This record gives sequence, structure tokens and C-alpha cells, in this order.
Amino acid sequence: MDIVVCIKQVPETTEVKINPETNTLIREGVPSIINPFDENALEAALQLKEKHGGKVTVITMGPPQAADALKTTIAMGADEVVLVSDRAFAGSDTWATSYTLAQAIKKLGNVDVILCGKQAIDGDTAQVGPGIAEWLGLPQVTFAVKIEVEGQQAKIERMLEEVNEIVSSPLPLVITVVKQINEPRLPSLKGMMRVKKTEVKMMKASDIDADPKNLGLNGSPTQVVKIFTPPPKGGGQILTGKPNEAVDQLLNKLKERKLI
Repeated sequence: MDIVVCIKQVPETTEVKINPETNTLIREGVPSIINPFDENALEAALQLKEKHGGKVTVITMGPPQAADALKTTIAMGADEVVLVSDRAFAGSDTWATSYTLAQAIKKLGNVDVILCGKQAIDGDTAQVGPGIAEWLGLPQVTFAVKIEVEGQQAKIERMLEEVNEIVSSPLPLVITVVKQINEPRLPSLKGMMRVKKTEVKMMKASDIDADPKNLGLNGSPTQVVKIFTPPPKGGGQILTGKPNEAVDQLLNKLKERKLI
């Protein structure tokens, strides 16, 4: 079974820095970690490999320093790692990011399962995994808490707000996972020794046959126009009296502000 895990290197601190010209995160030189949900995706991939055999390839799009995150996944048990890095990718939104990763995954050859964390803790959009599925024309299952594969069919239990749902899908497919699916393993001593011998494969825009119109800030249909800190909220008002009196007070307040 050939499994690809998409990870993202995210800022380790909440004190993020913003580029005032592009309104995008400054990642170079900022202490970073692997997105926690992506660690769960990697653990799910390693468990599938242990049960069915095969290979786990971890891929990320980011600046050169993202290679450190990829080396950590080698120490955890990944077989190969790929860094998709080019100045052309700078400022990508989720649409451009998913396109770039999908193009890179195509270059890896046949893939049975693509695993992603449900979302990144810096953007919190939960859009990249589904976006990859759309670009590749593959079925997708989100918020997985359990994954079973039998032959060319997968059965996934996914977490919803009130209940869990069990769905099935043919391979290949894209799955995003939640933290409840497992407890990620720690890097092993043997794995850390492998890091020294493992090459981080590099891919640039020219290596993935990407359309330049879909890359980076210029290829992103959504852009941050302005970043600001909202002013502190003023004191509120507690409505008193019987319920029907409070309702009348509320309606009058809304009418005064021309909200209704």
C-alpha cells in the first residue's frame, strides 16, 4: 500500500508575525512544529503500513526550513519525504496550496491513500485536504476516527457533531483525521539514526508541471486585505422584567439601531 501524508509546519508560538505588504504569515526564522493534527495523520498511515505493508511518503509545501519537520517524520517512521519549495508558492491560500500539493502528489506515481490532518492550527480552515481530493478527482472522507482497509475498499468511521458515521469508499481516496483517531508515536532512536541517511527530495514549481496562474499570492483567489486588532467591547446591558417585557425592550433597542 502506497500512502502519502500531507503535513504542514506551523508556528510554535502564538506571537505570529505578519508581512505588512502581503498580509501573510512570516514563517522564515519563526520557531515551528508539525501541525498536531498532521501527526495523527502520520500515525494513522504508519499503522496502515504495519498492517498491510507498503510505503509511507510525507510531503509538505513550505520554505526550506520545513525540511526540519520532514526529518522529524522520518524519525517517527516515514519512509520517504518530499519538500515542495519555491518562491513561486509564497503567499498561497488554501486553493493554491491544495493545487500545488496535488500536482506534486501526481509526480509521486500511484497512491492508494492520501492522509491529512483535519485542519492546520494556524489557519483553521480545514480546506486543504478536501481541496487536494478535488484537484485529483478522488473521493474524500473527512474527520476520520477509525480507518480500515480491505483490498481496494476502505471503511471509515467519521466524527460528526452528534453521532459517528461509517462510510465506505474505493481506493484511492483522501482522508482527513481528527486527534481522537490515535496517539502519535514519539521519534525512535532507530528513526533518528535514519534521519542522517535519508535525503529530503526537493520539488520546485518546474518539477510539478504547475500552471503559474494557480501558484502563490497571485494565483490565490482569496487574499487578506487588512489585518487589525478589533477594539475592546463596551459594557453590555442586562434586560430586566418578565420575559415578554424583556423581549419588548430588546425589540425597541434593535429598532433604535435600525437593525430591524
